[in-house]
Amino acid sequence: MNFDLTQEQQMVKKLMRDFSNEEVAPGAVDRDRSGKFPVEIFQKLSEMGMMGLPFPEKYGGGGADTISFAIVTEELSRACASTGITYSAHISLGGAPLNLFGTKEQKQKYLTPICTGESFGAFGLTEPNAGSDAGGTETSAVLSNGQYTINGSKVYITNASYAKHLALTAVTGREDGKKEISAIIVPTDLKGFKIIDNYEKMGLHASNTTELLLEDVVVPEENLLGESGKGLQQFLVTLDGGRIGIGAMAVGIAQAAYERALKYSKERKQFGKTLSSFQITQFKLADMAMKIELARTMVYKAAWLKDQGRMFTKEASMCKLYASEIAMEVADEAIQIHGGYGYMREYEVERYLRDAKLLEIGEGTSEVQRMVIARQLGC
Repeated sequence: MNFDLTQEQQMVKKLMRDFSNEEVAPGAVDRDRSGKFPVEIFQKLSEMGMMGLPFPEKYGGGGADTISFAIVTEELSRACASTGITYSAHISLGGAPLNLFGTKEQKQKYLTPICTGESFGAFGLTEPNAGSDAGGTETSAVLSNGQYTINGSKVYITNASYAKHLALTAVTGREDGKKEISAIIVPTDLKGFKIIDNYEKMGLHASNTTELLLEDVVVPEENLLGESGKGLQQFLVTLDGGRIGIGAMAVGIAQAAYERALKYSKERKQFGKTLSSFQITQFKLADMAMKIELARTMVYKAAWLKDQGRMFTKEASMCKLYASEIAMEVADEAIQIHGGYGYMREYEVERYLRDAKLLEIGEGTSEVQRMVIARQLGC
């Protein structure tokens, strides 16, 4: 058992640590306040070859592994969680289903622009009445004369304003009273396709979160992704990979909160001593460091299993669940260590708490993760 990163993974980590410190972190506060999407950062990531990192080179990708993807996501999230979630969704939700289930022609046409950064990746699953219960999908796609006519809506969709196309789920038929849900690739510039970007969020202000409205949107039958009626299963597989990204995001946010708390505790004096010299602060910091390391190890294990072609559903849920919950804990403790200053935006730690909360909700709530884990245990 070897816990060392490979030489390539170490290079990715150093490259992204330097890039995040120099290019991403300096504007994080302004982006949080203005909500400005970090287009320039992603142009640079595209030039660095990071936008298609884990996908095949023949489609413009980098041919790297899932651990490298997790490293990039963690480092970006440590500097700016809005940038981290944009990248994670671009890869794990936008590109992954095309790579996993697309035909050669579909990959050439739709995955390549994602890998080269010409388009952002996005994923249309959640609906007003289909959140944790994805089977509650009501968006419909009626096949007639070789074309699907799609009607419905999607909510809380990341990156859609900057995506030239996305895969989404829709009901394509019914059998014995059960919905047949399929995945369909839909260009976002088609007539009847409307993207609304006006959510007011608790955190992750610089990420793009949208509502999709589809009214008689027509796409050819060849845009069916994978097998008809298998859309829900395909997207559940996609979510397994996405949960590794969320876990990595959580580790990045937690690491940032911990680093700020550690630095502040060494500078701030109370009762004639630095905070870091008090045992209660030392214990807080020790617990924070321990939980972050455990979460990172679990993220890497899930990523490693995926790279080995082995089952990783349970581990992906575990890493997402544990990492997201400790990110909230660590951010909360970082605020506590800062005291009154932690409650003020100037010291930034409150941003980590606001950003981390989404990670306990998106891509399957903590409650859903426990259901998945229990099911994998045979309960």
